[in-house]
Amino acid sequence: MGTQGHMLECELRPGKQHCQSGTTAFIARSVETLQTLGLGGKCLLRLDSGNDAADNFDAFGDHYFIVKRNPRRECPEQMLALARRVGDKQDSREGKNVYTGFFDHFHPGGDQNRPCVPVAFEVIERTIDIDGQKLLVPKLEVNTWWTNLSCRAKTVLDLYHGHGTSEQYHSELKSDLDVERLPSGRLCANKIILLCAMVAFNLLRGSIGPPRRTN
Repeated sequence: MGTQGHMLECELRPGKQHCQSGTTAFIARSVETLQTLGLGGKCLLRLDSGNDAADNFDAFGDHYFIVKRNPRRECPEQMLALARRVGDKQDSREGKNVYTGFFDHFHPGGDQNRPCVPVAFEVIERTIDIDGQKLLVPKLEVNTWWTNLSCRAKTVLDLYHGHGTSEQYHSELKSDLDVERLPSGRLCANKIILLCAMVAFNLLRGSIGPPRRTN
């Protein structure tokens, strides 16, 4: 979390556990911990497509979020037609058409009982490849994100792609604190070791939160 990459919650899971299993409770716990820090304002929660689940939206509270959507069975050609109608065409090379904007008629999890959540989109149509070869059938790429941010779609895309910085912090935890391979054969012991590493990691990055008065 934050521009310095502090770790708020760290959870070690069995390799066979699905990424969404237990995630709603994990998000709720993280949001509750955020509130105890007294940072002020709202935080931005960013999740990958493996966590595109309707239950997660109940745990976000009033914070901002960007969740990569799982396209499931959506037709790329239909998404292109929608993007052409409601999106903005971006400057690009010849043979590559890029449309960005927002859809406003999708329900999380496809649950019609839930309110619609805005969806930022980037739809790319390639009729000529990067080597100049014309394609008989256009190649389509569709990327969409759930979000409650009130900004340009391009800004949402840039903020989501910033998750690469978070991956860099994870790499620092593993390499600099030497926890690439946890030492114990017991999951519960490795959980404790990882939590200790998280505390050390945060101490090395400095303090967070408002300054506190000392007597």
